[in-house]
Order: sequence, then C-alpha cells, then structure tokens
Amino acid sequence: MEQKSWHRLGAEELQKMFGVHPGAGLSGETAAERRQESGYNELSEGKTVSPLTLLLNQFKDFMVLVLMGATLVSGLLGEYLDAITIIAIILLNGVLGFVQEFRAERSLRALKQLSAPSAKVLRDGKQEVIPARMLVPGDIVLLESGDRVPADVRWLECSALYAEESALTGESLPVSKHAEAIHAEELPLGDQKNIGFMGTMVTRGTGKALVVRTGMDTEMGKIADLIQNTESQETPLQHRLEQLGKILIYVSLGLTIVVVLAGILHGQPAAAMFLAGVSLAVAAIPEGLPAIVTIALALGVQRMIKRKAIVRKLPSVETLGCASVICSDKTGTLTQNKMTVTRIWNAGRSLEVTGEGYAPSGHVLQKGKPVDLKADQSLRRLLQIGALCSNAEIVETFPGEMRGKRKGKEKGEDTEKALKSQSVWELKGDPTEGALVALSSKMGLTAQSLAVTYAREQEFPFDSERKLMSVIVSHPGGRMICTKGAPDVLLNCCSYMLWEGGVVPCTPTLRQKVLEANEEMASGALRVLGMAYRDVRSGEVVGSEKEAESQLVFVGLAGMIDPPRREVRDAISITRRAGIKTVMITGDHGTTAEAIAHQLGILQRGGTVLTGSQLTRMDDDALDKVSDNVYVYARVSPEHKLRIVKSLQRRGHVVAMTGDGVNDAPAIKAADIGISMGITGTDVTKEASALILGDDNFSTIVAAIEEGRNIYENIRKFIRYLLASNVGEILTMFFAMMLGLPLPLVPIQILWVNLVTDGLPAMALGVDQPEKDLMEHKPRGAKENIFARRLGWKIISRGLLIGLCTLGAFWLTLRTDPGSAQQLIRAQSVAFATLVMAQLIHVFDCRSSRSVFHRNPLQNKYLVLAVLSSVLLMLVVMYLPLLQPVFKTVPLNFREWCLVFVSAGIPTFLMGAGSVWGGKKNRSRSGGRTMIKSTKISA
Repeated sequence: MEQKSWHRLGAEELQKMFGVHPGAGLSGETAAERRQESGYNELSEGKTVSPLTLLLNQFKDFMVLVLMGATLVSGLLGEYLDAITIIAIILLNGVLGFVQEFRAERSLRALKQLSAPSAKVLRDGKQEVIPARMLVPGDIVLLESGDRVPADVRWLECSALYAEESALTGESLPVSKHAEAIHAEELPLGDQKNIGFMGTMVTRGTGKALVVRTGMDTEMGKIADLIQNTESQETPLQHRLEQLGKILIYVSLGLTIVVVLAGILHGQPAAAMFLAGVSLAVAAIPEGLPAIVTIALALGVQRMIKRKAIVRKLPSVETLGCASVICSDKTGTLTQNKMTVTRIWNAGRSLEVTGEGYAPSGHVLQKGKPVDLKADQSLRRLLQIGALCSNAEIVETFPGEMRGKRKGKEKGEDTEKALKSQSVWELKGDPTEGALVALSSKMGLTAQSLAVTYAREQEFPFDSERKLMSVIVSHPGGRMICTKGAPDVLLNCCSYMLWEGGVVPCTPTLRQKVLEANEEMASGALRVLGMAYRDVRSGEVVGSEKEAESQLVFVGLAGMIDPPRREVRDAISITRRAGIKTVMITGDHGTTAEAIAHQLGILQRGGTVLTGSQLTRMDDDALDKVSDNVYVYARVSPEHKLRIVKSLQRRGHVVAMTGDGVNDAPAIKAADIGISMGITGTDVTKEASALILGDDNFSTIVAAIEEGRNIYENIRKFIRYLLASNVGEILTMFFAMMLGLPLPLVPIQILWVNLVTDGLPAMALGVDQPEKDLMEHKPRGAKENIFARRLGWKIISRGLLIGLCTLGAFWLTLRTDPGSAQQLIRAQSVAFATLVMAQLIHVFDCRSSRSVFHRNPLQNKYLVLAVLSSVLLMLVVMYLPLLQPVFKTVPLNFREWCLVFVSAGIPTFLMGAGSVWGGKKNRSRSGGRTMIKSTKISA
C-alpha cells in the first residue's frame, strides 16, 4: 500500500485504510493474504555474486594479463625463478582483491541484524509474540522500553515514549513520540514524531502502533537498496596504475622491436638479437610494480594501525592522500556524543562549567574562580534538583586487564592510580539526565551521597505535552518536590524564585531576566532546562502532576550541549592548510550544527548552511552550483547524504565520508573513501567503509591523510626509479644498435640488472620518510596523471643520461681494441657495472622532489642496506670465478672502476646541480614577492 505521508493521517483514517481495529488487530487469514502481496518483513540482499566469480574477476585486469604474458616469456627463456615470482605476485593481488570484495558484501547482512527478531502483536484480539519477519502492513504492535521497532509504524498511543534514532536520523538525543497527526507536507525523518522506524530503539515509555511499511519499503529498506545500488568507486591509484601499465607495455614493446630490427639491419645475428630483445622486454616491463605497490600499501597500513586507523581496503590508503573534501557526521565524530552541561544561570549569575563527558572531574566557575558549594546554597539546590529529578545512572567501568587486577590481590597505591586513570564512565539512561547527574557528581553530589539524605517517593514522568518531570523525595526535615523541564513552561508554574540566597516573589522583572538568560543560552545552541522545587506542607497529599507542579520556587537554568572534541579544531586547521575542505553533514538541527561548526572553524567566512528541506527542493544541477560554498548540511536524510557526496564528486572532488550510523552507510560506500567509527559505529557502517577509526577521533583522519599522501609519493618515487632505470637499459641497447656497435649487454646481464636494481632498492623507497612540507600542499587532482609535476621529464632525462653514460663507458673501453673478443667482454663488464651503479646512485635522487642534495642520503637506513646488498651482488657475479663464464664478466682494474663511478655519477649529480642552480636563480628573481607572500600568511 503506497503512501509516503503517513504522518499526515489521523488514527481513525489509518485504521479504515488498513481495515483494522486497534483493540483486535488483524485476523490470521488477512495477515496471510497481505504477506503474499507485500512479502516478508525482511531486508533483501539483492543479487549475490558467488565467491568463485568474485575470485575469477580479480584476474581480468589488463596489467594482470600482461604479467601472465611476462610469465610465459620468462618460462620460454628458462627463467623459471622469474616466472614463479610473477605467478606469486598475480595470486597475491588476486586473493587480496577477493577478500576485500567478499567482505564488502557483508554490509547488507550486518544491516539485516538490526531488524527486531520478534514482535508483540495483536492478532484475532489476542496478544501474540511472532517473528518480526511475519509482520504485515496493518498489524497492531505493542512496544515498550528496550524493544527494537520491528517495522515502520505509525504511533496510535504513546505514554511518555522516547525512541533512540541517532543511527538513522543523526539526532543526538532520544526523540519524544506522540500519536497526533502532523499536517506539514514534507518533513525530515527526525521531525516525524508520530512515526517509528524499523531498527530504532524504544528507550522510555510504552506505545501501541500500526505497521505502515515493511521490508524493503521501510526507511531501513531504502538504505539497504541504496547500498545495493551504489557502485564502489575505483580509487585514483587503481586507475593510474592501469593507465601506467598500458603505457609502459606499449612503449617497452615498441622500443624493443626497434632495437631488434636495428640490430639485425646492422649485421647482428637474428637469433642473438631476438633473445636480447625478449630479455630487454622482460626487463623493461616492471612486473614487480604491483607487488611493490601492495607491499608499500601494506606497510603503510601497519603504520596507520599504530595511529588508530584500521584499513579494510588497501588502495583506500592512497586515496586519502588526494582527498579534497572530508564530509563528516557531527554526533560522535566531531563531537563527543556525551551531553555535557557547560553553562549555568543561577540567582542572576552566569556560571561556567569545566570538565568533559561523564567523568566526575571539573568545576563550576564564576568569573574564572571555582564556586565553593558549601557556601553557595542556591547552586547546591540546583545541583540537587538535577540529580534527584533524574533516572539516569553513570557507572564507572574498567578495561578487562585492569578489572582482573582490581579483583585480585593487588591493592597497592600504584594499582589504584592505574585503575583511576584507566576507568571509563558510561551512561545508563537518557543523555540529558546523564548531563545533569554528571554535573552534580563533579561538585561531589553523587547518587550515593544524595541517597543518604533523600529517598524518592513518587515520580511524575516527563510528558511531551507538559514538557516537565517531577519527583517527590523525602528527607529528615520533611518532603520536597523537584521539577525540571522547558524553562518557559516551568516559569509559568513558579510563584517564587531563589534570588541572592533567599526566596522572593517571582516578579515580571525577574521572569524577564530568566527568559533573557534562556534566550542567550539557546542562541549558543545549548539545550536549556529549568530547575524548580517546593517543600511539601505537612499533611498535604499530592495526587497529580498539576498539584505537584504549582507554587514552585524557580532555582535556575542548566545549558548543555554535545561538546566538540578538543583535538578536532586543530585537526581541521591542519586539513585547511593542506587544501582540504571539511563539511559537516548531520541530522541534527541547523542552529546546533551551525554553532558547533563555528566553534570548530568549519564554517568559513561567506560559507553557507543548507537544511534538508532546502535540499529536497533542489535538483542536482542546483545543488552542484552551491555545493562548493556549503560547509554545513543540517537535518538531512540518508538520501540527502548520498546526493551531497555525488554532487561533490561531480564537482571534481575526491570525497572522504565519515560516519557512525546506519544512515551514513550508503554515502560511505559511494564516497571515494568511506570512513567509519570503530567504537560507536554500527556494523553496517563498518562493513561499507574502507577505513575504520579505532578511537572515533577526527584527528586520526589527518594522520591517515598524511600517511596516504606519503604512500602515494613513495609510489611515485619507485615508479620514477624503475622507469628511469628501464629507460636507461633500453636506450643503451637502442643507441648501440643505431650506431652499429656490438651488444653492450648480453641477455643474462640485462635480466641480472633487472633483478639486482629493481628489487630491494625499489622496496626501500616504498617505506621512505615523508618530506617536511608534505601537508603544506594542496591535494593532487583526482585526474592527475601519474607523470604529472615533471615526473615524466625526470624519468626521460635521467634515463637518457644513464643510457648515454653507460654507452659512453662501453665505447671508451671497447675502442682500445675493437676487434678483440676479450676486450668486448671487458667493455660489456664495464657497461654492466656502470648501468648498475648509475641506477643505484640515481635511487637516492628519487627520494626528493627537487634533487639529491635536498635530503640526507643516510636517513633511509633500509635504502642504504638495499643499495649495499645490490652492490655486493654485482661484485659477486664479476669476481666469483664460478659465475664469470655464466654472466660473461671479468674483474675490472682501478682505471676501469674510476670510469664506472664517474660515468655512473654524471646523470644524478649533473641534474642535481642544475636543480640547485635553477632553484637559487628563481629565488633571487622572486625573493621580494616571496617575502611579501610570507608576510601576508603569517599576518
């Protein structure tokens, strides 16, 4: 039965529409018929892909197919070790990809677990408990505190009913529910107070409701459908590597064919040239590139785990490095998700409250100085009311290992200190009441201390119509009524006010002061509650709320908020310097979201706030036009979040989306990188994400971005190194063939150079330390070519010089006796040593984006060890008699080694000196402008 505006219909109209009586429910036959029409009340998993298909799909990649070709060629050449290595690389990449995709499929299963397992329903006039999947539209369900709502329902009766909906709507507090019709045409989910949503939890009260939507028609079902139909984004790294692989293969094969043909035309034996050409092709194609990328990402993952960031999908690490927008949920991500009283208005004074969360640490300050509670009876009474008129409880818990010590025999002072520092304070009950209980405990008025004096006799629960809660407590001097609630409503119940240490009549002037204080606190996005009390006269019988809530003495106001995390402001400042925009997306109210955004520095001058209702009226084109200037989205739905992410992507941004609720899951999956909260995040969100924050801390994202940027730069470093080396090898052979010279390298030497120089040094570059200014640059563009920022020029220029210098050393050695076979072997040995050393010296140049002179060459110890190992391997094949015939090498004399080192050093040091000279020249030309720019920034 399709009807979207259930909130607009009255109870009688709904009962007629569904043909049900609220006292009897549906008949068993009617329920069975409707189940055939609407299906079971469960979430569909959509089309499932078999694990075998997922595994086979991993081997369709272009680079993988080329690697398979390289395996075949290596096998034909008898290079079985190379073939086995390449096969291992292919299998490793395939298994990693399979595991990632298989785990991603579990997000819908996690979503299904949020469905209630059973439901209390009226059938044929009787109460029954049935599996929730058997519910149908029109069923009458009964719910109470602690129950999970089994379907989307329209409330028919509510008794002080509150529902926790933060996972779906982003609302940070439980929402009061009622059964009255709401006549507004379009309402955000958080404002549909007469609707209960599948998967949300009843936290207080009882209710009777009519099922209006089941299964995939529910709001939770819409999220499931969004997850199913949202395509995961290919990461920029995956795209660039695929692009790079194609370029490398075509260029390498083309040059190799030219080398072979040129050799044959200049009289070289065809068989020898073919063998040399195939060896050159195998050496030129960097078959180890995927493995080194995987290793670099895996090592980056290990470093990130130490910084509390848990990576579920390897390529996502690099994607973070080019993120240009971070879309963050507010509650629990930017804020602590712990309502905290920060301001008090009492007896005409404005007081500040320090301390965070529920821990009993903090003070009440007046003009910066702590208030003495023993001497301040007005403040003491306000704190007493807040703690007594509450059902919340704050409990101290301990980590597992510390709990064991606590129960054991270790009762020493050190253990007690350790317990104190590692304890965690958790809330049981309503967050608003928890904030008041925590406020009292900060000043020493704990539940235990108050229980000695006060005992609760009667409670009048909070009601959404009265907007008040009252309790009657007894104490040695008699009885007292404590009341809290909406300040404007409470003020109308007060005849007196606590003012300057005494009780005075509540005059219009004093009332105006209270209302002004309330307005000031509310304008700062604080949720404000008023406190009042009165003594019960001897013999007085208080039988109703109306009798209790009259002739009260107004005591003061408590303003509370879910406060921002302390470290988030600094983290946002760092991201801004790094050219990354932070956007807050929340289901909370606009005023609250805007206030938090100002406190954190998210909302920039000229930036705007957009609400869900405004977003609904916009089409995608209109949203695209304004999205670059919007910093806060408030009161939004899951569909809105998805639209925001896609709009930013259409604007060319690489989007990171963070969140913890079910409502965040579709947007997290659609984002270029999805980030979930490890502590407060739902399983659905975690399964849809690529990165999990182990400490739920926004600042951890900054650490992950820095790591992602460094990983990408390291990938560029070893691509630069590998390709310049391979270009040097190809051009050495190419120029020799063009000039009609003998082969400067024999096939086995080419393969050996490839093995010695491409392995350990390239891996060591993958763990290189970041450069100092890494987080001072804007993010690279999502479509930036892998060879951007002069990388292509560096590869070609260094490769050209390596090739020319190697060929030069070969020719100088050969020219002393051109016709001698022995001299040819000696010249080839010199060329072999020059090529290896040129590449190993060049690897240090690759560590810097500027030149070899800009970084300490000994800083990366792994690289130093890798280079020394490669030099040793080169010397082994040149000086070990057993291997000399195999590799066609001879030992070199001192003069020849001098030639090798001079020739090998020219490419790196010549270009490095040019970079330094060019940099100095540019700085001298623009020095004045640079100083002016720096002055502006610092100002």
